[in-house]
Amino acid sequence: MSQLLDKAKNFMAEKVANMEKPEASVTDVDFKRVGREGVEYLAKVSVSNPYSHSIPICEISYTLKSAGRVIASGTIPDPGSLKGNDTTLLEVPVKVPHSVLVSLARDIGADWDIDYELGLGLTIDLPVVGNFTIPLSTKGEIKLPTLSDMF
Repeated sequence: MSQLLDKAKNFMAEKVANMEKPEASVTDVDFKRVGREGVEYLAKVSVSNPYSHSIPICEISYTLKSAGRVIASGTIPDPGSLKGNDTTLLEVPVKVPHSVLVSLARDIGADWDIDYELGLGLTIDLPVVGNFTIPLSTKGEIKLPTLSDMF
């Protein structure tokens, strides 16, 4: 009996491992606006859904690092769902407080931009499998707003 259960577990594990899963990529990270609390950037994530039905997104978590330090992090609960057999463009707002930008003055002063590393975790609810997190990471430079951007 235990051999039969082991075979069934192995069969299911193999099928789940070979099952198609949604794929995602970060397409852009850009300046959005300046507010009283800080500067807001917008990360655009493209997610392709291979299934014929929509899949709910449980949450999106993000961590923005610069100079080896975390300058912003957070989660976006229940941001919607992925369209069936389609590519969905998600927008992830990342808010950086003004006080953090001041502490990065050395990096900013050289070229008026922030060298960053953005880590995203897109948690979706797959049928049969359950919650599945797609890890994403990207590096680049974010230009800081000038006075003309603020007004």
